[in-house]
Amino acid sequence: MRTKDFDPDDIADAAMQVFWQRGYAATSVQDLVDGTGLSRSSLYGTFESKQGLYQQALRRYEAVTTANVQLLAGPGPAPALMRRLLERVAEDEIGDPRHRGCLVANATLELAGHDEAVAALVAHNFQRLQKALEALIVRGQQEGDIAQAHKPRALARFIVGTMQGLRVLGKGSAPRQRRQCLQDVIDVALTAL
Repeated sequence: MRTKDFDPDDIADAAMQVFWQRGYAATSVQDLVDGTGLSRSSLYGTFESKQGLYQQALRRYEAVTTANVQLLAGPGPAPALMRRLLERVAEDEIGDPRHRGCLVANATLELAGHDEAVAALVAHNFQRLQKALEALIVRGQQEGDIAQAHKPRALARFIVGTMQGLRVLGKGSAPRQRRQCLQDVIDVALTAL
């Protein structure tokens, strides 16, 4: 039996870039061949289908979002860490000339409503972030940096929703007003703490 001359994770990473730029529906198998350097038969032999490769790309995207989860577990006051997280998201949007947004948010809007496998991957990604936020919020409430007015889980869900809203506004707001628009959302969101 012949061994593969490529790392499936590297291929999934390359495909992730193609899907992230074009979206699932607009990405052809030829786009994936061009973006990964593999033949169609190697892609199908390894990932079974375009959908299988997309799902693996979503799994690999977790590595991209790990930095956000790690930030939330770092030292410092909880509100300051949340501000840094939201500002990081805003800067990602402002600094991306291709306006790709978040791959998970894109998958949510494009496929999760009618694809159970994608919906499960999206939910896993959101829950991972939500759990990190919830732990930070509990810590912030215990330290007196965050008001006890809201349940930690509800507040964490609100911040996840705010992050995804920043992603959407980053793609869709007028370029001249984009930075101020995103900053306004961050400032108002943090008043909930």
